[in-house]
Formats: sequence, C-alpha cells, structure tokens
Amino acid sequence: METLISNDLMKRLEQLQLLAQRRSKSSSKGERRSRARGYSVEFADYRNYVPGDDLRRIDWNLFGRLGRLFLKLYEEERELPVIIYLDASESMLFGEVTKFDFARQVAAAIGYVSLCGFDRVTVEPFPLVDSQKSLAGELRSVRGRHSSIRFFDNLNQLKVGGAGDLNQVLRLGSIKHRDPGIVVVLSDFLNLDGYEAGLRSLTNRGSDVHAVQILAKEELEPSTYGDLKLIDSETGAEQEVTFGKYRLKTYQMTVHKYCQRLRDFCQARGIHYQLAQSNTPIDDFLLKAMRTGGMWR
Repeated sequence: METLISNDLMKRLEQLQLLAQRRSKSSSKGERRSRARGYSVEFADYRNYVPGDDLRRIDWNLFGRLGRLFLKLYEEERELPVIIYLDASESMLFGEVTKFDFARQVAAAIGYVSLCGFDRVTVEPFPLVDSQKSLAGELRSVRGRHSSIRFFDNLNQLKVGGAGDLNQVLRLGSIKHRDPGIVVVLSDFLNLDGYEAGLRSLTNRGSDVHAVQILAKEELEPSTYGDLKLIDSETGAEQEVTFGKYRLKTYQMTVHKYCQRLRDFCQARGIHYQLAQSNTPIDDFLLKAMRTGGMWR
C-alpha cells in the first residue's frame, strides 16, 4: 500500500500551524485559546515552535537540553475541531492521476498538521457505503500525533463508490458538528443539485470554511476529439457528441465560468476557495498554494 505523504513532506508539515480566525469554544484541551474566563497556569503539554509564536512561552530549559524550540501549552487552551469532508463519489475516480487520490493526500496533510497541533480531526467521506461505515468511524474525533499512522492507514483504505449528495452531506454535517472550528470540503463540486445550500449551511456555524475544488487535467484541458459517447460515472446516463476544436473552446469557457461562479460564491461568504489540478505535485500544492490560500502558516 502506497504512503499518502512522504516522510520528507511530513517533516515539513510539522513546522506548519493551522490558521483559525475564530477562537475555539471547545471544552477539550489543546493549543487554541478559548473564550473561557480565567488564566490557569497548570502545564498541559508542548508543541513545536512556529515563527511568530510568543517567545515568552518557549521552554528555554528544554532548549538547553535538546537544542530545539518548544512552546508550553496550558490548561486554558482548547483544541480546535477540524472537519474534512472528503468526496468519494464515482466522479472522483476520473483522471490519469485521480481526483480521489489527490484529495486523500490533501486530507492526510491537513489531518497531520492538525494532529501535530493537538487539534481534533474528523474525516467525513461521502457517499458512505455499508462496507466503509466501520472505517469511517475510525476517522472521527482522531486526537494526538501518535494517532497519525493509523489515521493514514484508514484514509488509504477508503474506496470510491456511488453518487454523492453534496448539499445533504454538508447540511447534516453542520448539524452534527456544532462547535466552530476549521471545515474543509475536498470535492470536484460537480453536483447535479449544486453546492450553494450545503456551503451556506457550513458558514452558519461560525467556522473557517475552505472549499478545495479538485479537477483532473483531462477535465480542464481535454485532448480527445471526434465522435464520442460520454457516460456519467455516477448516474450511468449516456450522450453521444461530436467534439471538434470549436466545441473544445466552448467547453473550456464553460468549465472556466463554472469554476469562477464557485469562486465568487465562496468569496462572497468568506469561504476560502482554491482550484487544484489533480496532477499537481502534492508538495507544491500543500506548501505553496495552501499557505497563500490561508490554510496555514
């Protein structure tokens, strides 16, 4: 079984910290400042120093022994809920580098950064077939860096299948996960019923929401011409078309407009939007695009 992220990339991810504009209300201990009154000085744990952290909280005695910078964490700090909605519908199998494989790598990276930061991670794959329900249970409320290997293994075992109802999944998820935190939707957003109602429901909970639209190179830049039979991977519907250079240009304009509408919808509601091509080197996307996109620093 292939690893989702390399050891070298894991080491680089360990230096990152999730950005959360809103302070956590969770009652569980972590590294996020909560709204709770009072300033307990009871020591809780350590985490790696990240440039920009308060130098007054560095444990200099530990630095003298190990030669590395660690920050002290105290009881008044709370964990941040991190919810990742992972599109596992049939359409995500498209592409020479499939959209689903790329999405799983992004989910693994976000989860790992979160676990290293003592936050609580939940992955919600959809649609959820019966054979995957126990596996999905293992991906809920994962805590601690020590859980990362099992977390990666469970992600690796997820399979694609069926047609997903994005709006319903996000609406139900917003009800189930009530604590404000960070919410990430990894999908191609090619849903017959749209995406508006689902994304809108996520913003009502006061979370920082990220929408990562993942499309294959073949969807953005098709190279097949002639008489074609197109088959919808989720519904099985068929349509015969003649695909020439003129229609190719029209198709590319339609795809561009669709992505732009999604971008505009997100930006109007304070949702971070990014478009990713599934054959993009994962290191470049995680360490460059997601940093500038406001996921972490």
